[in-house]
Amino acid sequence: MRSTSQRSVVIIGGGISGLASAALLARDGYDVDLVEARDGFGGRAGRWERDGFRFDTGPSWYLMPEVFDHFFHLLGTSAAEQLDLERLIPGYRIFFEGHADPLDISASATENMERFEAVEAGAGHRLERYLDSAQRTYDIAVERFLYTSFDSARPFLSAEVVRRGPRLMQLLLEPLESFVARRFHDPRLRQILGYPAVFLGSSPGRTPSLYHLMSSLDLTGGVQYPHGGFAALIDAMVDLARAAGARLHAGTAATRIVTAPGGPGRARATARGVQVRDPAGEERTLDADVVVATADLHHVETTMLPRPLQTYPESWWRRRTSSPGGVLVMLGIRGELPQLPHHTLLFTRDWSANFGAIADGRVPSPASTYVCKPSATDSSVAPPGHENLFLLVPAPADPALGHGGEDGAGSSAVERIADEAIEQLGRWAGVGDLSDRVVVRRTVGPADFRDDLGAWRGGILGPAHTLRQSAFFRAGNASRRVDSLYYAGSSTIPGIGLPMCLISAEVLLKRLRGDHSPSRLPTPMSPSPSHRPPPEGTIRS
Repeated sequence: MRSTSQRSVVIIGGGISGLASAALLARDGYDVDLVEARDGFGGRAGRWERDGFRFDTGPSWYLMPEVFDHFFHLLGTSAAEQLDLERLIPGYRIFFEGHADPLDISASATENMERFEAVEAGAGHRLERYLDSAQRTYDIAVERFLYTSFDSARPFLSAEVVRRGPRLMQLLLEPLESFVARRFHDPRLRQILGYPAVFLGSSPGRTPSLYHLMSSLDLTGGVQYPHGGFAALIDAMVDLARAAGARLHAGTAATRIVTAPGGPGRARATARGVQVRDPAGEERTLDADVVVATADLHHVETTMLPRPLQTYPESWWRRRTSSPGGVLVMLGIRGELPQLPHHTLLFTRDWSANFGAIADGRVPSPASTYVCKPSATDSSVAPPGHENLFLLVPAPADPALGHGGEDGAGSSAVERIADEAIEQLGRWAGVGDLSDRVVVRRTVGPADFRDDLGAWRGGILGPAHTLRQSAFFRAGNASRRVDSLYYAGSSTIPGIGLPMCLISAEVLLKRLRGDHSPSRLPTPMSPSPSHRPPPEGTIRS
């Protein structure tokens, strides 16, 4: 039997936010079970291997390193101990449609200012001021907004926030696109500074200029890469969660959140556990004092709760904006590709047409595409004499585009998008025989994101960071209809991306502790006195 003073938790979803929540809550003294429907952990940060090639199937940018460091410090370790990180040189390369020469972005702000100045007279000095603004905005976001559940107004009544309130409101209301356009004229520079909107599942015209803060990350500190790929990060998270005492159950699908009627003056119900289907197909219930859903919020709310208990029912989602969908293309290439560094971006001339096509449900052609060649940095991801390529082609969040497959076996629409992207990359980067050198090929389409990850509308990231879906406007991390039901992950606050998912787990723990401050938890984290673990050898009933 577990200790009567120890509270039990069931976590739904084994992506990075679920693993982070499991590690933090177990370290805080909770009795933790995590259930993951797929056979492995990682969620969107998945992996795939074939013929000596190892692919990350999701995130590939290691940004906001201080967030990773802080999270690991909470658990008594560090990013340096857990990961073999390497700073990329260059951080990334950009090919622009209609321009012969690409532009490299480095980890040095000074070098990036010089490159901006070479493109447009005066742009170097303007970039310096832009990055100063980005850093100030980033600092206040970390100090006041990212590590809070927005369940109390007190943190936002500080003298600093009040003093900077008008400026912050302006940044929320003005789109990033116009904010950048007022400072830079060359379309290439505007695209570089507008690209962070894509990381947020949106477009520069729909993303608040508050997010210009993201340029303080890659244009000043560069981009890092964990050797072994982002699968190595997930492996570290699994190990830390287990070391903290959490039990992780792969191949175990959550099918229903079990509730009991609420008492007078309380919510309409109280979470009491999770019904699951184990790898053998048997249904059983894991009882819990607290349920934490880190899987796709739309999937959880609309399939695991009855309509009267849904805080975010289907009608709520119809008024929201999804991130784009995408076609993923994983390629094993014979021979070397010196034209491509670790990260490459292909920017089309008319971004408005690209983003407009996606918003209208059409596939842009040509598309502004992201390319990752991890074999530039990590020899373990491809056999000798070969390269590993990963392409992300933005597309509508529309499962009707179909599934991907191996060696051209995906839907005709998905494979056509992949073929065009491969041809475009070869032409722009000067690799005319690229398609002839493919020895391994796999595609993933929007229908795969829907079916494999429960992704809302088959989107690749979750709800986009538009004004109505940012900060305190984003879905909260606690149910308003069910007591003891909480949320973490990219669907909820603070938002999209691996760092945000780590923060969401810490924000969840703070909420459970009744901590309304905007501050990070002190490191290393000590268990809350009321949730210390039971004596060694006890097991949960």
